[in-house]
Amino acid sequence: MPTPRLAELPPREAPWLEIDLSEQRLRAWQGKRLAHECAVSSGKNGTGQREGSGQTPAGWHYVRAAIGAGLPENAVFRGRRFTGEVFTAALGERNPKRDWILTRILWLCGLERGVNRGCDVDSQRRYIYLHGTPPGEPMGVAASHGCVRLRNSDLLWLFDFATPGTPVWLHD
Repeated sequence: MPTPRLAELPPREAPWLEIDLSEQRLRAWQGKRLAHECAVSSGKNGTGQREGSGQTPAGWHYVRAAIGAGLPENAVFRGRRFTGEVFTAALGERNPKRDWILTRILWLCGLERGVNRGCDVDSQRRYIYLHGTPPGEPMGVAASHGCVRLRNSDLLWLFDFATPGTPVWLHD
């Protein structure tokens, strides 16, 4: 996939996100100005588009929905719904196999037909999110089931910055 030139990116002052999957880094841009940078954890199975692959999709996306406003930090989600639980170490110990989706969800939708939109490569139908994770989970290494995990503090900052409609570019 060709790398877009800076001139092809969103309007000058508009917010947008860049997620470098090879570096496991997220950069939040305000036009050409770097507003925030943090480590992330993407799919342990690498980069890929196919449904069921456990891989993180590449290409241009946008934030389709922002879920969880007003909920407490460490709020637990299942199926994009707050379960009423708030994650604690004890809850984690009682459920060691659970794939925790915490605090907030930024649900992505692909913009490139046949790459990350449509058929069996559709990021939205694959439920690809940016979401929070327990504090013991590693950052800076690929370890998720396909979504992009962030520290809760980074996600809370991002949730206010990357409102629905914000462009997101995932790349190696």
